[in-house]
Amino acid sequence: MKNKLKKTIESPLFILAILLIISLIVLMPVLNMLVLGIVIAYGIRPLANKIQSKIKFSSISTIISIILVVIPLILIFTYTVLVIMDFSYSFLTINQISLDFNQDENIINSYLPSEIQSFAAAISTTINQIINDLVKMVFSYFLLFIKSLPIIMLEIFVLLFSIFYFVRDGHKIKEVLFSFIPEEREEFFFNMIIEIKTVLKSIFYGHFLTGLIIGIMGAVGFYLLGYEYALFLGILTGICQLIPIIGPWPIYTILFVSDILSGNYIRAIIVLFFGFGLSLSDMYIRPALSSKYVDIHPLILLLGFLSGPIVFGLTGFILGPLILGITYAVFKAYRNEKNRAYQKNSEKT
Repeated sequence: MKNKLKKTIESPLFILAILLIISLIVLMPVLNMLVLGIVIAYGIRPLANKIQSKIKFSSISTIISIILVVIPLILIFTYTVLVIMDFSYSFLTINQISLDFNQDENIINSYLPSEIQSFAAAISTTINQIINDLVKMVFSYFLLFIKSLPIIMLEIFVLLFSIFYFVRDGHKIKEVLFSFIPEEREEFFFNMIIEIKTVLKSIFYGHFLTGLIIGIMGAVGFYLLGYEYALFLGILTGICQLIPIIGPWPIYTILFVSDILSGNYIRAIIVLFFGFGLSLSDMYIRPALSSKYVDIHPLILLLGFLSGPIVFGLTGFILGPLILGITYAVFKAYRNEKNRAYQKNSEKT
């Protein structure tokens, strides 16, 4: 027993396992950025390869591809945060909206029967409390965001460098992984990688790229219609498009109601028809982009989009559906292997 334990402790795999666990603990604060870097690098790599075919220098082609793809995403995220902060500031200072409904409550009560005035007062108090809580929540969030800026900058730094090295040297990972795989299991892992690539391409081209295109269409349309923060509205439209079942309808519905309340009936009708066009365009754009790849069940993506941010924060909008999609791909590869084994046994019998 002691000899077996000694051999186990002295074995290279045991030492490697211990070091991997310790390394995982060390990387835990930035692990989500590393995983996100792998995912983004996978999407950027085809662009980097095309650039490299003309430039011939892998590092330069990688940097150019990151500038073309990742830097705009970071700028869009920064712009979105600044717009939200501007909205909050305008709500509290520029428009000078009072959160106290006592005056409005007295006016309303003068038109109400005495028996329901107490009920109306309770509703007014509840609304007042809800709005105060929402404002406190928004400012608490931005206060935490400002306090965590050094950590966010560190995460962005890790993200950029992980993308760079995974794009440039990512092909070497496959060679390292296959060196640890027994020969009798190589076929399964080879098929698993094929399934994972198919699922990732389906998610990238069928969902992320579709959301990007519809978001751009929305931003251009909202700008032509004269809406403020058209780019921000386009970003929200693209994000809503990513989420299965929802789509862009919440954005143009809110704009339609806002124009109706402000008396701009012509623009309200135009934005409503424009929104219908955005929703219908998904029926043509998504199949055209993802027809070559497997179609992921909407429930998998929906669960990924909803639960991902809870686990990983904002990056969960990307990591959630991708992790569930990869799990689906591995399950599919395992099921196919079992079916092949069953067919072989049936042929022998």
